[in-house]
Amino acid sequence: MTEGNFVDYVKMHVASGNGGKGSAHLHREKYIAKGGPDGGDGGRGGHVIIRGNENLWTLLHLKFKRHIRAGHGEHGSSGRSTGADGEDAIIEVPLGTVIRDTETNNILFEITEAGEEKIVAEGGKGGRGNWHFKSSTNQTPRYAQPGIPLEERDITLELKVLADVGLVGFPNAGKSTLLSVLTSAKPKIADYEFTTLKPNLGIVKYRDFQSFVMADIPGIIEGAAEGKGLGYYFLRHIERNSILLFLIPADAKDIVEQYEILVDELRRYNPEMLDKERFVCISKSDMLDNELKSEMSTILDKDLECKYMFISSVAQQGLTELKDKLWGMLNN
Repeated sequence: MTEGNFVDYVKMHVASGNGGKGSAHLHREKYIAKGGPDGGDGGRGGHVIIRGNENLWTLLHLKFKRHIRAGHGEHGSSGRSTGADGEDAIIEVPLGTVIRDTETNNILFEITEAGEEKIVAEGGKGGRGNWHFKSSTNQTPRYAQPGIPLEERDITLELKVLADVGLVGFPNAGKSTLLSVLTSAKPKIADYEFTTLKPNLGIVKYRDFQSFVMADIPGIIEGAAEGKGLGYYFLRHIERNSILLFLIPADAKDIVEQYEILVDELRRYNPEMLDKERFVCISKSDMLDNELKSEMSTILDKDLECKYMFISSVAQQGLTELKDKLWGMLNN
């Protein structure tokens, strides 16, 4: 998926349908002058429904749909005929979409399962026809209920990527390169910071036709939890990953310190993210010889709280072992 096609934030105005009016008809036919009330009920207005679709990965298809309206209910008619219900408006979204009320910013609900449906704007109920109001003291009521008006609101759709493995690291740590080597994704790769501005998704093919999803998240900088850099724009995407794969380049001044800064940013954004499984990859390790790797391992074994391994995306070193490790973590 190209970066320009990844849309993860959409605002729109939704409106359900009005309920149809009940009928105040009085039955009349040849030889029956006073047949009594027979007005039917109005139909229900259409709902605006959010539905989960496992085949969608982005909100791109909703980017230019700013107004969604459901159909109105039909009015009741004679012979106690109920009006037709208004047509529902269904908005299909990828799994992991959060729906907020734009005015209050409160979360209304989240869509996490395929086929899951939630009503975001309820259609108005149809009014009752006059035959409902017939009684011994009022045998010919000439009134009926109007339908209940529509409901409308402004909503915000916010996608949190659902991926098995999320790549976490500072800008220019080699995350996009690793994703391009392990998957068929084609993220933008360049030798400068913040090359990746939006998350990229790729499917890692494993043995026996099995696979798992990996997400490349834009780089974290110190202070991201307070909104620095790309801030909240990308941190929400890490919340839904099963495993956090930290990528730290071998030429970093202090690998342990970089890891601790990254973990601290996640903790400040959402402490629950520290409950996820973590694994560290020392990228660009083709620059290291065996002696230097041994020296670094001695320090990392003592100071790094997480398991780690050396890899090189460009030199294709350690990638098979990495896939084995990630698959084992996902399935344990």
